[in-house]
Amino acid sequence: MGDSFKKFGDQASAFFSRAKQYTEEKLGNVEKTEFDAQFENLVQRAEDTKHWTERILKQTEAVLQPNPTVRMESYLYDTLDKKKPPRLTNLENLGANMTQAGSCYGPGTAYGSALTKCGSMEKKLGDVEREFVEKSVNHFLHPLKNFLEGDMKTIQKEKRTLLAKRLDLDAAKSKLRKARSTESTQKAELELRVAQAEFDRQTEITKLLLEGVGSTHASHLRGLQSFVEAQAMYYAQCQQYVADLQKQLASSDGSGSTSPAGAMPNIHPPYSNESGFEAFNSSAPPARPTSTRKAKVLYDYDAADIKELSLKADEIINVYSIPGLESDWMMGERGSQQGKVPVTYLELL
Repeated sequence: MGDSFKKFGDQASAFFSRAKQYTEEKLGNVEKTEFDAQFENLVQRAEDTKHWTERILKQTEAVLQPNPTVRMESYLYDTLDKKKPPRLTNLENLGANMTQAGSCYGPGTAYGSALTKCGSMEKKLGDVEREFVEKSVNHFLHPLKNFLEGDMKTIQKEKRTLLAKRLDLDAAKSKLRKARSTESTQKAELELRVAQAEFDRQTEITKLLLEGVGSTHASHLRGLQSFVEAQAMYYAQCQQYVADLQKQLASSDGSGSTSPAGAMPNIHPPYSNESGFEAFNSSAPPARPTSTRKAKVLYDYDAADIKELSLKADEIINVYSIPGLESDWMMGERGSQQGKVPVTYLELL
């Protein structure tokens, strides 16, 4: 019991001594021991590493999972050390709904068949996305979290201990300066030697930990390279799946036009007699009437395919009807460009 009270008294005395020293330093009444420039640079590098690691970790998590509610749910399961229940990704949900809609409309219909193919592709994209997220978390995010929760917390703990030892050292120096008698001077010198030894030892411990941040950067670099590789593979697989789907949809459409893998199709090419009119009608283009009408375009319109003509609000174009064309469409001309245009977007003059 006596030892416990003595230990408690020593801790309380040290606490008040440090508090007094710290307050007087803030007021400018006493000097404090300064660390060398190299040590200060190591401290600053560690603080910068902590700051940017936290920022990168947070933003990467937001990229991998944009939904903050789901991120919070994952955090709670990780904190409670419980297995997270399986959850479909947005792409997988979309694929499932497209597949069900395709079955409802009937796989024998053009729209139903297209929906089924798109649904299958979206599910594949969901699988690729899940694999990408898993690789990113394991090889990039986990090392960042481990640093913040492990090495960085140890560094901060040792820095707090170093601050306490530095305050003890400066308090001992102040006590020696104020000593008047020989006995008090000898006692103060002994306390100073002990405080200096403890301070030097703690400085070396903290310095070694701070120097280890350099190897942490090397580890994080390897994680970053793994993240970029996973990202490149993810986008390449997505592009391949979408390119294959475009080929399937183009072949089932009967137009016979496909885009090469890796090339994005031009969905709004100029529509003219020289390029693409055959896609509108496999036979020769219908004869153009000798008389046409002028029409003012009311709204902007983007052509959905090569059969249509894109429009700009307030422009004047020539329009005419041809046999077999739906009643809510007309043929439009702008110079050498031709294509179907929706009647609701026009004001006939």
